Amino acid sequence: MLLLTPEIRALIEAHAAETYPHECCGLLVGRVEARGRVALEAHRAGNLNVERAHDRFSLDPKDFMRVDTQARARGLDIVGIYHSHPDHPARPSQTDLEAAWEGYSYVIVAVNKGKPGDFHSFELVAGAFRQEETIPETRP
Repeated sequence: MLLLTPEIRALIEAHAAETYPHECCGLLVGRVEARGRVALEAHRAGNLNVERAHDRFSLDPKDFMRVDTQARARGLDIVGIYHSHPDHPARPSQTDLEAAWEGYSYVIVAVNKGKPGDFHSFELVAGAFRQEETIPETRP
């Protein structure tokens, strides 16, 4: 289960709309609790895939390391990765599966003709994606 505030969801959707028709990507920072992964922050990351940015992303490892270092200094962790699917459903592709690691939430937001649409989160379990519940979180 992924818990995130409406503000974080809005930040992700805004990022996806701004980068349309290309995929955006970013990181969710928070903590893992008994009830699930709690996202407290969303951080934009660079998409290094310039040749197929319309349907692929390659998260800049420098951004990953920077966000991870800053999060750990505050007792937090990267709990998820988000990206957009321009003019495509919000479900993982084979490419998404091949790049995924267990232990993270993978948020995908569909962007249809520049407007954010479906918003889903998935987790990798035993080599396959499973959709996870996304719960609006109200606490800071």
